[in-house]
Amino acid sequence: MSMYFTRLQLAEDMCEALQGSNLFNDAPNGLFLAAPRRTGKSTFLQADLQPALQRRGIVVVYVDLWAAPLRDPGELIAEAIGRALHGQLGPIAKAAKASGLESISIAGALKIDTSKIGRPEGSTLTEALRALHGLAKAPVALLVDEAQHSLTSEAGESAMTALKSARDQLNRPGLVNLMLVMSGSDRDKLLRLVNANAAPFFGSSIKHLPLLGDDFVAHLTALIEEQRPELKPVNQALLVQSFQILGNRPQFFIDALGQALSPFGFSQAPGFELAVQELAQQRLEQDRQQMESDFLALRPVEQAVIWRMLELEARFRPYDAEALRFYSDKTGVPITRAMAQKAMEALRNRQPSMVWKSARGEYAIDDAAMHHWHQQRVNSGTWPPVGPRWDAEQETNEEGLA
Repeated sequence: MSMYFTRLQLAEDMCEALQGSNLFNDAPNGLFLAAPRRTGKSTFLQADLQPALQRRGIVVVYVDLWAAPLRDPGELIAEAIGRALHGQLGPIAKAAKASGLESISIAGALKIDTSKIGRPEGSTLTEALRALHGLAKAPVALLVDEAQHSLTSEAGESAMTALKSARDQLNRPGLVNLMLVMSGSDRDKLLRLVNANAAPFFGSSIKHLPLLGDDFVAHLTALIEEQRPELKPVNQALLVQSFQILGNRPQFFIDALGQALSPFGFSQAPGFELAVQELAQQRLEQDRQQMESDFLALRPVEQAVIWRMLELEARFRPYDAEALRFYSDKTGVPITRAMAQKAMEALRNRQPSMVWKSARGEYAIDDAAMHHWHQQRVNSGTWPPVGPRWDAEQETNEEGLA
């Protein structure tokens, strides 16, 4: 029995929706999937959905926009399409490409240089996708993981607009030649692709990718009982609770299982299942402490900016009069626009970055889990966290002299 838990039925259902087999769904216009970080989204796309599409004779292009965070997302999309197109070229064309021929003629007309797709001097994404569809003589599915990252550059935004145009040109009622799947680990950021008049896919809806649940835990329980029969019967209900404590994040759960089963484990809990639960609680507390530590390490004006972003979410405007009053109130000193801009830049330049910015100047908390942490503290009456007091006034004077 494999450690990997397949979700074949979910993948097949998505294939049906993408091909337009289900009435009253807009998946043929683009399937937008949101799921929190580390809950198995990328694994599902590559290990379940991609093979399911390929079994139906569909050419799949997968690209993860976080695989190379320092590169322009527009380039990553174009390169992924170029690789797929090059893979469909015949032996002669491949040999010509290897010998340095700059462009390859397709169907005796369109010339494509797969290294320049999407560039001003190269073919458009629409032309490349049309060529890919024509060469393969099959529908094409483009899976863009962490699609919200496309909005961080003008080229990325342009690529999204081009993909929408390609969809409109290649598809028609009753015939889907181009399927688009956009996934993201932050629903609020992903919404920016669909919820504004100028958004590339305005009018589409965001779907939540179902989280792994009891059946995933049952799969791992069967593996444990097979390999460690002395632990039978494993209390699956307690393991489900531990999985939920960890936010249904499979890797963290598997790590906890591994530690609890290890002869070198240090848990004092009586029984394997309680040891897993103890480790899950420890992990949850470590995550909370890390967020608190990160927040308290910020300068007062940076804390105020994060506070404002957590409260307003999509309504956040960084430099309007109300925002500056908020920052001044929380720090106890007058905060100017220039000081707020400096704080925002510092937050974006942290490693890892705490603030995400789109090419249009929209801002959001980079780690969506921080919203959950903030809400928990608000509900428990422990917001904001209290740590060593920064001298905000002295800092303000120093910044004014800088």
